[in-house]
Amino acid sequence: MLNDQLSPEPPSRLVRSLGVMGVLFLTLSVATPASSVFVIIPGMLQVAGTGAIWAMLLAGLVCVATAFVYAELSSAYPVAGGEYVMVAHTLGPLSGFVMLGVNVFNNLLFPPVAGLGVSAVLATLVPGLPQIPVAVAIVGASTLIALLQIRVNAWVTGLFLLVEVLALAAVVWLGFSDAVRPFGDFLLHPVMPDLGALVPASPASIGLATSIAIFALNGYGAAVYFGEEMHEPSKLIARAIMWALGFTLLFEVLPLIAGLMSAPDLHAFVTADDPFGILVTLRGGATLSAWVSIGVVIAIINAVIACILACARFFYGTARDGSWGRPIDRWMTAIHPRLGSPWVGTLLVGGIGMACCFLPLQLLLVLSGTGLVAIYAGICFAAISGRRSGKTAHAHYRMPWYPVAPIVTLIALAYVIWTSWLDLEEGRPGLIMTGVQILGSAAYYWFVLRRRGAWDVQIPAD
Repeated sequence: MLNDQLSPEPPSRLVRSLGVMGVLFLTLSVATPASSVFVIIPGMLQVAGTGAIWAMLLAGLVCVATAFVYAELSSAYPVAGGEYVMVAHTLGPLSGFVMLGVNVFNNLLFPPVAGLGVSAVLATLVPGLPQIPVAVAIVGASTLIALLQIRVNAWVTGLFLLVEVLALAAVVWLGFSDAVRPFGDFLLHPVMPDLGALVPASPASIGLATSIAIFALNGYGAAVYFGEEMHEPSKLIARAIMWALGFTLLFEVLPLIAGLMSAPDLHAFVTADDPFGILVTLRGGATLSAWVSIGVVIAIINAVIACILACARFFYGTARDGSWGRPIDRWMTAIHPRLGSPWVGTLLVGGIGMACCFLPLQLLLVLSGTGLVAIYAGICFAAISGRRSGKTAHAHYRMPWYPVAPIVTLIALAYVIWTSWLDLEEGRPGLIMTGVQILGSAAYYWFVLRRRGAWDVQIPAD
């Protein structure tokens, strides 16, 4: 009786209310294709020109391989904690906590980075908007929306996603309706900008653009964070992951092709900071361009909402596993009795995001590091170890052509690490910061968590 009174109450469970479509809406919102098209893909064009088509196709192959890995591990461990749970159960608790530590930065810093980035897009519509207050308002409002019941959030993000898709559809329609060059030239004779002219695209430039494209397509693995609120996740979550990647590819590749086929001045298009915005203005006029810009802003806000939702569930999982100690673990596992959301964890994530909006954007980018590389590498090794030990044998989904998928992903990651190390301004500092995160996480596990006893990573039943 005394032991029962002294032991902490088990945390409340998340409510299963999502189907495949709900998880798909949330996952696509995290991937935010419109943001990638208008913010990330211009960097690919500046590096590789029309070779960005080959880069996107190669990145698509790598991401399909990574999605296979995510699908199998998520089917085996459809747990809100995400990647660290997969790694902990296959590679051991130390590796699992290192993955947890890297993901803390990866998840927490996206909302303030996105919020600060919205101001740049809004500047074309409302010049002179203060960057920090706008970012704080966006993260704060997104946090309040994220407190709602998960099915409501699935519908909200779904509606925002529709606006995002309409903005991309405008680019595709304007491009294909007035094409001035054939698509085959991009594959047979790719060109890139060099000293004010277009020259044949080099394999190195296409390779560098491929590493950028991998980041542009990222987000499909976020489905696992909603696994504990999904009906029959072991059977269905792989479907949500593969569909999310398929739609992301479609929504990003088609605008890229349409823009290149219809650009009046190809050199100006591939060197512009906002090529797709300029294209919409030229082909559709200032009014349509303003509406498309609003659609991009909505896409970024939608991504912030979905990211806070996923991050709150990630921290719910870490707290349930006793990662931080009392009373933090108890707070972050609190489930709102009516909304069914981890409300304290959601407010904590939003509060940290709002505070980080006061930090310089460049500092936030350095602090976020290249965590995606470490996460992808971790799940690849987890998939290989899980197959060898049989710990993932219970998964309903099994990746085809094993071990091709994890090996292809690891080879691609090695190339990304190499190209990042050569980039002295952003890539190398990011790799160093990720190394610091790994060492810090290992030290916390070894000197704090391990001394409390066994770190038990829980797997709730479907």
